Amino acid sequence: MSETRSPLPLLFRRRSSGEIKNLTSVSSSLLPAFGTIVDEGHLQLKKYVIAPYDRRYRLWQTFLVVLVVYSAWASPFELAFGKVASGSLEPVDLVVDAFFVVDIILTFFIAYLDKSTYLLVDDRKKIALRYVKKLWFPMDVASTLPFQFLYRIFTGKMHRGDVFGFLNLLRLWRLRRVSELFTRLEKDTRFSYYWTRYCKLIAVTLFAVHSAGCFYYWLAASHGQPENTWIGSLVHDFKHRNIWLGYTYSMYWSIVTLTTVGYGDLHAVNTGEKIFNMLYMLFNISLTAYLIGNMTNLIVHSAARTFAMRDAINQILNYGSKNRLPEGLREQMLAHMQLKFKTAELKQEAVLENLPKAIRSSVAQHLFRRTAENTYLFKGVSEDFIAQLVTEMKAEYFPPKVEVILQNEIATDFYILVSGAVDILTYKNGTEQFLSKLGSADMAGEIGVFFNIPQPFTVRTRRLSQVIRLSHHDFKQMLQPHSEDGKTIISNFIQYLKGLKQEMLEEIPYVTELLGGLTTEHTVPNEGTHNHEAPSYHGDPNVEEETSKSITSTFFIRVIVHGHHPNENAKEDDMMGKLINLPDSIEGLFRLAEKKFGKRGSKVLMVDGSEVEELRALRENDHLFIF
Repeated sequence: MSETRSPLPLLFRRRSSGEIKNLTSVSSSLLPAFGTIVDEGHLQLKKYVIAPYDRRYRLWQTFLVVLVVYSAWASPFELAFGKVASGSLEPVDLVVDAFFVVDIILTFFIAYLDKSTYLLVDDRKKIALRYVKKLWFPMDVASTLPFQFLYRIFTGKMHRGDVFGFLNLLRLWRLRRVSELFTRLEKDTRFSYYWTRYCKLIAVTLFAVHSAGCFYYWLAASHGQPENTWIGSLVHDFKHRNIWLGYTYSMYWSIVTLTTVGYGDLHAVNTGEKIFNMLYMLFNISLTAYLIGNMTNLIVHSAARTFAMRDAINQILNYGSKNRLPEGLREQMLAHMQLKFKTAELKQEAVLENLPKAIRSSVAQHLFRRTAENTYLFKGVSEDFIAQLVTEMKAEYFPPKVEVILQNEIATDFYILVSGAVDILTYKNGTEQFLSKLGSADMAGEIGVFFNIPQPFTVRTRRLSQVIRLSHHDFKQMLQPHSEDGKTIISNFIQYLKGLKQEMLEEIPYVTELLGGLTTEHTVPNEGTHNHEAPSYHGDPNVEEETSKSITSTFFIRVIVHGHHPNENAKEDDMMGKLINLPDSIEGLFRLAEKKFGKRGSKVLMVDGSEVEELRALRENDHLFIF
């Protein structure tokens, strides 16, 4: 009973033995079927059966391509100059044919891929039946037989008729090997696609020129009146002159005609030559279109990014002119667009989007993990959280003197600086003021994200800077199952706020009051946090119990609290209420309200009089009445 072999174990075996150096040399069609069971008993093909991707067999195929190139030149040449077929070229032809006879025999031992199961078939009977039933076998045999040599052996006579010249043209069947070689090279990343395609176009052109010239010379040589031919009218007794003289004339005519120059010195004389000229020129139209189309495609493909960049820059210039944008803003837009195209190959999104998630995660770990660990906000968090965090980070580049964050814009992302430097700026009374400078592993934009307020500062690059960006939404989603890491992050954030310069704190409204509330309600001692002092609770057991609960969110919800019933007329100083960050529990809310209003409440109502039972139902800027 015949057996099939999965190619996958063979790939492992051959790679481990050092025979496959590059995965691009393995045919993409040699893939195992889904559900194929691979075991150690299927690591070997049957005896005397060769794998189609075997390195030695590939070298043999490459050697045959060299012989095919000779056959492609010799077959039309022997048709035109028949005496060389039984003369100087005959021994070479016999040697070449012998190599192809060996290849025919080898083909009966080459395993093939079953297209229905995608398994390698190594049963020799199946391999032989498949080869014999296909067109390849009779054509391989016909293109290999030395008909003129066999005729001389069986008859003992030398025959120089044209019939053997046309039979020799069957060797052109071997050209499929050249086509297969170019197809494989075009898919092999070790070779330039441009130069592989370029060489293929040159090979097609040379073969067309050579074949047309040889056939045109054959028309003259086989004509009944040699002087009434395109070459006989110029070269007397050309058939008995030097072979290379006739070949030179033929190539000259073919090239001049192919390039549509047509000097007129060599022109058709009889009807047969005129018909052939018409057919050749029609063929030239198709060949020229093929060559021009392919070359244009190669050139356009290589310059596609340049064209796209020029179009984008022109659109920016037109947009800036129509909307009368300031010159400085136009320069920023142009600089950012140019940097985008210069760093396109470094952007990981386009490269990684089609890869499995595990590979994308590994790449992100390699690129961003060390930077994230050195950031103050993530000091002391768990390894698992860091691993999830870096997976969601996106790399971006900014040219010099470009705003990364604008003051008062909506806070949707925060940034970690990988390289370069940025300035922290603010605007007062229409003037720009410098506050601080950030370098590698520093963060920007996290204050607006954490407090859910418009960004308090403008962040502008000093020089070419690389940053990694993390969105507010992704960060919040990752923190929900990591309550202890969330407490560590809040503790790090509070310590960072406490260390800010006074002039920066002044630019963040109500930050001093919020910072006092955070210290009481949202922080816990964290033993895993390094280089930060744990906040003190002054021994308050209620605060410790409250802060030990799992936090529901790292991003604070701001609410406005009032110390009276919603239907009561409040005092003038309580009309506006007090803005606070929502604690984790109603009990914590009561304690905070007691601190703000000096009296303990027992109920929390909304503006419409409905009583609040769960804090999770509250939204940003809700008004709460505590009494």
